[in-house]
Parts: sequence; C-alpha cells; structure tokens
Amino acid sequence: MKLNLKRPLAFFDLEATGVNVGADRIVEIAILKINIDGSQELKTCRVNPEIKIPLEASLIHGIYDEDVKDLPTFKEIALDIQDFLGDSDLAGYNSNKFDIPLLLEEFLRSGIDFNMSDRKTVDVQNIFHQMEQRTLKAAYKFYCHQELENAHQAEADIKATYEVLLAQLEKYKDVEFESKDGVKSVPVQNDIDALHNFTNLNKVVDFAGRMVYNEEGKEVINFGKHKGKVVEDVFSMEPSYYSWMKQGDFPLYTKKKLDEIWKRWNANKDTSKVIPTKPERTDKPKFQKNFKPSSKPKVPAKPVSEDMLEQLKLKFGK
Repeated sequence: MKLNLKRPLAFFDLEATGVNVGADRIVEIAILKINIDGSQELKTCRVNPEIKIPLEASLIHGIYDEDVKDLPTFKEIALDIQDFLGDSDLAGYNSNKFDIPLLLEEFLRSGIDFNMSDRKTVDVQNIFHQMEQRTLKAAYKFYCHQELENAHQAEADIKATYEVLLAQLEKYKDVEFESKDGVKSVPVQNDIDALHNFTNLNKVVDFAGRMVYNEEGKEVINFGKHKGKVVEDVFSMEPSYYSWMKQGDFPLYTKKKLDEIWKRWNANKDTSKVIPTKPERTDKPKFQKNFKPSSKPKVPAKPVSEDMLEQLKLKFGK
C-alpha cells in the first residue's frame, strides 16, 4: 500500500541518555523519509550527548560512552537534520510523548527554532492503543470470546479477571516472548512466581513507581530532579530530601519504603565511622616536667606588733 501524502512524512526514532525530556540528550537519531512519490530516504547518525550515558540506558539501546565520545554533538549536526526533515510531517511510535519533545529540546539548545506550527504528527502507538483497547471488557471479549455484562461492578469484574487469566495461560502456553533486550523466554506459565516476574516489568519499590530497582537491585528515585539516582546516594548528597518526601504528598506506602531505606542508610553510615582512640600519655605535662621547687628556705611570718600597726596607720592615714 502506498501512503497518500501531500508532503513528505518522516518516521523518526531517538535513542537517548534517559526519558527526561528536559534533562536527557539524544545519542542516536534515525529518520526514514517517505516522499510524495513513494521513494524513501534514510538517515541515521549517532551523537555525542556531552553528558554521561547511564548504564541502565546503555543496557537497553546498546550505546555506551565509549561509542560516542569522538562523534559530533547534536549542535554540530542540527542544521543537517533540519535540512533533511525539510517541511515533512512527523511520525513515530510514542513520538508525541517522547521523540518529538526531545527533538525540539535539542533544536532549541542548538539555537534552532524548529517550526512545528504547520506540521502534522502521527503517533502509531496511539492508533494501536485506541483501536486495540486494553480495558477489562476488551480483554474479556478477546480472550474469552464473550461480552462482559455488568462491567465496573466489582464482583463481575473480578470473576472476569480470573477467567481472562485462565484463557491467557491456555493461549500463551509454550509461546516464546522476546524482551526489549533481545532475551527470549516462555514467560506465561501456570506458575505464580513466573507470572509475578513477567507482570512486574518496572521492578517498582513502592508500587506507586516513585522508586524503582536498577539492574544492581538498588533503589533509585524515579521522578523529579534526582531521577535515576540511587536513593542512598541522594541522602548522602542532600539529606533534607528525605524530610521533603516525608512531608510531601506521597502515598503512605512510598513513605514506609523510604523510611526503610533511610534507616538502613543511617545504620551503614554509623558503622562506617571510625572513632580514633587517644593513646594513654606516658609523659608528664610540661608544667609538671619543668617545675622546680625553690631552693630558698621558707621564713616564718612575724607576729603583728604595735610598731607595725603604727606604721600602717601612718601609711594609709588612718
């Protein structure tokens, strides 16, 4: 099928140092431009992001600091990217939420005001999500081939959920799944441990997702200015961050897990302190060492006489 185009349509995808549009940077950009006549042009280039690529990001896209350290920065290729895109409309997968905002940030950092006022954008993920809805009602129809009556009533919903799981176990028995990292497995098994591992993809610490586990199993902040940083490292850099979260509008369970990390951090901090013990002094203090008793014999005081009293009266006028 040939796309019906009024102007070129540029499909593009970005790999980046992370998912924070305001702070993270592009490490690779690929653009497939479909021209009006159906011809295609492809442009792919890696970019020096000028900041460190976190290990968590490198493990996903396979691009490490060493791979891009000698490559041009985005600023150095920005005009070439702008010229290649021309007046194309833009398309991608989850592009409206991530790729387009990040691309615009990079253009603005480079001093280029990339005009979006007349461009159309097509997010393929949104077509998928809207046409293949992920509601319980849609899942029940897809897996169980029945209409869900009394949807949004707790008892009906929970029974339908149970039936959907049974149907999923049957449908995906022995079906191979490939993760984003290219790891293949058969994850949907009639085993709760296996289902737990497969359905907890984000490895959240607190269920609300404010903290997640990284590849090393350490708790990491998953929002705000410290996103991607190990929680205990944040405590070391900014201890007041703990108080800010405790007083903030966070779920109680998030605060409970935060308390556990805070107590562990304090315990580790206290045990790592080494208090030096003072050696016992064997020498005498200087004032004692240099002290020498007088060699002059002590003269006993004379008793007060009448003559002495008279002399005192004359001296003080009394």
